[in-house]
Amino acid sequence: MTISATRRTALLGMGALSLVSLGETTAAARVRRRPNIVFILADDMGYADVACYGRTDVRTPAIDSLARDGIQLLQGYANSAVCSATRTALMTGRYQYRLPIGLEEPLAGSSGNVGLPPEHPTLPSMLRASGYRTALIGKWHLGELPDFGPLKSGYEEFFGFRGGALDYFSHKGARDQDDLWRQDQKIEMPGYFTNLVGQQAVDFIDRSAALDRPFFLSMHFNAPHWPWEGPHDSAEARRIAGTGLRHLDGGSRKTYLEMIEAMDAEVDRVLKTLARHGIREDTVVVFTSDNGGERFADTWPFSGQKTELLEGGLRVPSLISWPNGLPRGQQNDQVSITMDWVATLLSAAGVAPDPAYQLDAIDLLPILRGAELQRRTLYWRYKANHQRAVRDGNLKYFKILNNTFLFDVVADPLERANLKTRQPEDFARLEAMWKDWNSTMLPEQDKTFTESVQGKDQADHFGSGPAIKTADPGD
Repeated sequence: MTISATRRTALLGMGALSLVSLGETTAAARVRRRPNIVFILADDMGYADVACYGRTDVRTPAIDSLARDGIQLLQGYANSAVCSATRTALMTGRYQYRLPIGLEEPLAGSSGNVGLPPEHPTLPSMLRASGYRTALIGKWHLGELPDFGPLKSGYEEFFGFRGGALDYFSHKGARDQDDLWRQDQKIEMPGYFTNLVGQQAVDFIDRSAALDRPFFLSMHFNAPHWPWEGPHDSAEARRIAGTGLRHLDGGSRKTYLEMIEAMDAEVDRVLKTLARHGIREDTVVVFTSDNGGERFADTWPFSGQKTELLEGGLRVPSLISWPNGLPRGQQNDQVSITMDWVATLLSAAGVAPDPAYQLDAIDLLPILRGAELQRRTLYWRYKANHQRAVRDGNLKYFKILNNTFLFDVVADPLERANLKTRQPEDFARLEAMWKDWNSTMLPEQDKTFTESVQGKDQADHFGSGPAIKTADPGD
């Protein structure tokens, strides 16, 4: 992507113009002009599971419109190959391994008092302190009451569920418990959960648009996470009632696509609501996923899936649209990761991060506006099967059990050609880099949830039969 110096200067100025109109210099005017933010997170969506990333058998016009009206990142990563760890990074802007909750693989609710510490600054808490209204609608999965919850970590409003999976119709979790909440109270509300997320999001936007304050809306779908139930599959919900949402015989490609298209319809409803209030141009909208896809996902051109540190388990769709602040209709090859959204959105809002909790993320805004791409070094680890990975430039070090690899993930996105004997110096360098980085993180737990489960079929827990069976019913 190349942009002329004149064009680049103009784009860099767009953010300031969106904050303060000509002639306005007061602090109140600057606050009024700060962008609204809608952060849309899918659950277990593969890199190519939307049409603009290559899937040809799905219709996602609303999500695709974010690419048309914004920027499509082609090298976007998740902070982890599972849910809670990535969500920790999304809240904090830091590697999840700096906090005990980030060591849970995944957070299963069985290992005691673990959650996102309320005292830790988060994206919503920092925005809220600067004057933003904040709401989470959808999935939390970062710790249970009474010690942890969205309202303790920066959100003023919460509608959704606290666990890792939810039946779309009964609203029961993986342990057959009712798990639909408004604020800190359990509620009952009929409806397909994807539709409820859209309804509640529209309600929040309607109420917020009447106020002279910007808002931050986290819209965290559970789609297309199992159980695989489309909008017309209430019979499937009744069939698996009482089973902990396990249905190894459930789902199909058709159902999976219906789940994605139902989510796209709710994204469309939100975008139309922003337009109806005349605030779409001044709203940052982000769409991404918490990790790579699972049973029916399309992860092409990568191999691997959820729970694996191969590219298919980590690469995710990453879209950002801000009509008054960013160019439109561009693709960008910047290597990015989930936690970068924290630094980027704080920058868009004109909010400085807490200096006591240094971010590991980078602000993507200058790059999205035409600055040079930055070389990134990103790190991952996953206790199950002793997986390790680091990407530096185009090279990736990967270890699983006692097997080690060096890949060029740009030339070889399928990770087939092991270059470690051809490029031994690069292999040794990246391996040493990972060890140095790892020494700065919290030590791994002795056991993952998977390893601690006794006498249970992990495929049954996971809801599918992945190549590496490492997750639990709550993820």
